[in-house]
Amino acid sequence: MKKFVAALFAIALIPAITACNTIEGIGKDVKAGGEAVEETAVEVKEDLSK
Repeated sequence: MKKFVAALFAIALIPAITACNTIEGIGKDVKAGGEAVEETAVEVKEDLSK
C-alpha cells in the first residue's frame, strides 16, 4: 500500500516538476503564490473593517 501511495504521489508531481525546470522557476512560482495570499489577506482585512 505504501508503494502505491508513493507511486501516486510521484505521478501527481510530474506536472509540477516539468512546469518548473529550474530553481528560478520554482522561486517565481512560490513568489506568485505568496503574493496571491497577501492580496487576499488585504482584501479580507478591508472587508472586515467596513
